[in-house]
Amino acid sequence: MVYENIKFPEGSKFLVTGSAGFIGSNLVEAILKLGYKVRGLDNLSTGKKENVEEFLDNPNYEFIEGDIRDLETCMKACEGIDYVLNQAAWGSVPRSIEMPLFYEEVNIKGTLNMMEAARRNGVKKFVYASSSSVYGDEPNLPKKEGIEGNVLSPYALTKKVNEEYGRLYSNLYGLDTYGLRYFNVFGRRQNPDGAYAAVIPKFIRQLLNDEAPTINGDGKQSRDFTYIENVIEANLKACNASHEAAGEAFNIAYGGREFLIDIYMELLNALGKDIQPTFGPDRKGDIKHSNADISKAKELLGYHPHWSFELGIKKAIDWYKENL
Repeated sequence: MVYENIKFPEGSKFLVTGSAGFIGSNLVEAILKLGYKVRGLDNLSTGKKENVEEFLDNPNYEFIEGDIRDLETCMKACEGIDYVLNQAAWGSVPRSIEMPLFYEEVNIKGTLNMMEAARRNGVKKFVYASSSSVYGDEPNLPKKEGIEGNVLSPYALTKKVNEEYGRLYSNLYGLDTYGLRYFNVFGRRQNPDGAYAAVIPKFIRQLLNDEAPTINGDGKQSRDFTYIENVIEANLKACNASHEAAGEAFNIAYGGREFLIDIYMELLNALGKDIQPTFGPDRKGDIKHSNADISKAKELLGYHPHWSFELGIKKAIDWYKENL
């Protein structure tokens, strides 16, 4: 663990929302390994109870089944908490296009409830998940904070609004907020199922089952795929960041650029398969290319990602081979 030397005051207590999800459960695991107390909050709408079952016997872990759309639940969850890592949200650009009202309610109202509960409970730091989707149709690479285009989906808009609320809560109320713009996170416990599953676990599962995956578009779109360990590091370092960095949003990525068709070929080689993909239409609301400038996070958060795509994909493949 590259974050094992990150220290917090003795007795520090963390709240992880969306704790039964992919990113949330990995954060819970990392914080418990560091020896701190963790409270998890999840309504299990997209998270899975099995992701946190192994922690339930840990005396430093407490799980609340509840919904961030309910302010009273958020208030209860924030009691006695020093650091909030707010991962609870509904993801997926195409699904948000089909369900804009629901995304408004969960991702905007829910996040606002959490910020307000954190403020009222005197939380020290509020770290929340934003997204690279806020860059919208801005064509330039690498993506740099402060140079954003028009958002292309309700999901992206919810994350943009979250960032505006984060800035307001820091400026108006003195709540130290830090928005983390995740770039295509992948790794253990990421759900490979369903129409809206992330591409890497979905491809791995299909190839293991000798099925031909569908690549949306021509496969020449590129992404800054980011291994989960880098995201854990960013969250923990944001909890230790200075007050001067509060109210800001930060790119969280490795700073690389991988083309989807190349990733597919790499998975074929790693799994010993010879399966031709099918090609479907481009997904509505998706951006063509994504690559992050992470200099701001390096400077203000002390974020220095260790896990390249090549290192991370090997670990991810090994995990899915054992767990699918």
